[in-house]
Amino acid sequence: MISRNIVLVGGLLFLSTVAFSQKPRVGHKFAIAGDRFVLDGKAFQIISGEMHYARIPHEYWRDRLKKARAMGLNTVSTYVFWNAHEPKPGVYDFSGSLDAAAFIRMAQEEGLFVILRPGPYSCAEWDLGGFPAWLLADPDIVLRSTDPKFLAPAGRWLKRLGQELAPLQLARGGPILAVQVENEYGSFGNDKSYLKWVRDTLREAGFSDSLLFTADGGDELAAGTLPDVHAAVNFGPGEAKSEFAKLAKFRAGQPMFNSEYWDGWFDHWGEHHHTTDTAEQAKEIDWILNQGYSINLYMFHGGTSFAFMSGANWDHNNYEPDVTSYDYDSPVSESGVLTNKFYAFREVIAKHRPNVTFPDPPAPLPVVEIPEFEVDKTASLWDLIRDHGFAGGTHSEQPRNMEAFGQSYGYILYRTTLESSASGDLILPALRSYARVYLNGKLVGTADRRRKQDRIQLQARRDDQLDILVEGTGRINFSTKLRNERQGIDGPVMLAGHEITGFQVFPLPMEDFSKVDFAGIDPGKHSSGPALYQGHFVLQTVGDTFLDTRGWGKGAAWINGHVERFWNVGPQQTLYVPAPWLRQGRNEVVIFTFAAKSARLRGLREPILDEMGNQ
Repeated sequence: MISRNIVLVGGLLFLSTVAFSQKPRVGHKFAIAGDRFVLDGKAFQIISGEMHYARIPHEYWRDRLKKARAMGLNTVSTYVFWNAHEPKPGVYDFSGSLDAAAFIRMAQEEGLFVILRPGPYSCAEWDLGGFPAWLLADPDIVLRSTDPKFLAPAGRWLKRLGQELAPLQLARGGPILAVQVENEYGSFGNDKSYLKWVRDTLREAGFSDSLLFTADGGDELAAGTLPDVHAAVNFGPGEAKSEFAKLAKFRAGQPMFNSEYWDGWFDHWGEHHHTTDTAEQAKEIDWILNQGYSINLYMFHGGTSFAFMSGANWDHNNYEPDVTSYDYDSPVSESGVLTNKFYAFREVIAKHRPNVTFPDPPAPLPVVEIPEFEVDKTASLWDLIRDHGFAGGTHSEQPRNMEAFGQSYGYILYRTTLESSASGDLILPALRSYARVYLNGKLVGTADRRRKQDRIQLQARRDDQLDILVEGTGRINFSTKLRNERQGIDGPVMLAGHEITGFQVFPLPMEDFSKVDFAGIDPGKHSSGPALYQGHFVLQTVGDTFLDTRGWGKGAAWINGHVERFWNVGPQQTLYVPAPWLRQGRNEVVIFTFAAKSARLRGLREPILDEMGNQ
């Protein structure tokens, strides 16, 4: 029951829309009244869905937001990924699909409120949990702590973000009703001084007119919360009653908010695609809403971890890199298709909003098939390195990590000439995260952190050329392991019990192919080693498609300059290629792979997200 005593928090608190047609405006009063959120004195229930603007082409934002409204949501929640916005220290990018302010304004235009999750830590199966890799160039920095080396750039970032987004808070005429302090910190540590620093810095950055809140699992609430900051709880299907009970015991009498309800799950390379029980979740969501509790569905629409941004988990000492797709088995699929969950959840939400007419969802987006086409040009990596036009080498006695060379993503090559013959194990104890090893240009073995493979049996002679080609497969984004997630090789390399030294290191971020001299492929042949491939296809009509990468091993594909990672171990065997990336007429494709078994590609009308390949 709602108390007559209204408690204001920071001047404003949670908000709501009385009807979908009503837009937020300056002058609303938002507060906590007893155990409910209220807007202008009337009880308000947050019914939110998570979507990350950086995982969606900006041309499709409105389509996804309209679908959120059509399912009955009144709010959307989004992370801000620091590493996407500050790729280099002091260099900021808020353009295109990173224009966070434009996304938030568009949500308001569609009648939706916004929950902002600025971090500075995000998690979200995103590389390093959203921290910029360049932070790790300092070997002594301690992430997610009060280390001044971390706080200085993190504070600078949050204040820069405030310039973009603080004007969009509800009190100032925008749609932002709540701002999260850090993210699930109770699962990481219990340093209250660090949490207070994040809270205070967000306020200094201008986020002082919104509800600040923390989000943790029920068992981690004590470690991850602050007394003067609203506490919310995250959980998965089947846990609503028990987790809300923990939150109620921890913060008696406060509004109950489930800040992440995991209505699906993410996928790892080499494991099957996850799907979850729609009927079970619909029943539980119905129970949550019936209690008057607020909810944020994680995810409403997952989207795609474009470029090299997919992260990795660390579970029971196992490294588990995430696939490119963030489909998440969510109500709206990776490519924007409405799933059974959409309609099941819509029906449940409609029961709890009987006086609101939900708009129809927008029409399905066009999908095209790309007939099989020849990838007719190639360039061997060995030739590119030999010609010194593609990557300059740097001498290093020991291998050093990518970040030490100013590199954040991609590949890195370590080359040395052996000073003596040796037979035994080549050991890479500090590999991050996948490597192929070559003697005189020929493959001799693979090391894979995912499978705990860190050694290769080797027989080598004096003056043999040893090449270790490493891919940064995705930095861990959860747990204290992320503090040391430097990529490449971050320590000594041993052969038959002796350390190898004297390396030439070639950073390969794969950002510029203008110096690549592609040559035609002989019919029926392709490179037996690491190589770049180039091809093109012609479209009469543009639409979404799914690039079939089966036969191409492990690598990355650039479609008209837009990059995604692939790996034939599965479960993902296609890459989502949104229509805005394509054009009528000629379209260019570049692929880098460790080894190809095909010289052909095609675009499918449907994705392949659960087909296992060679392990």
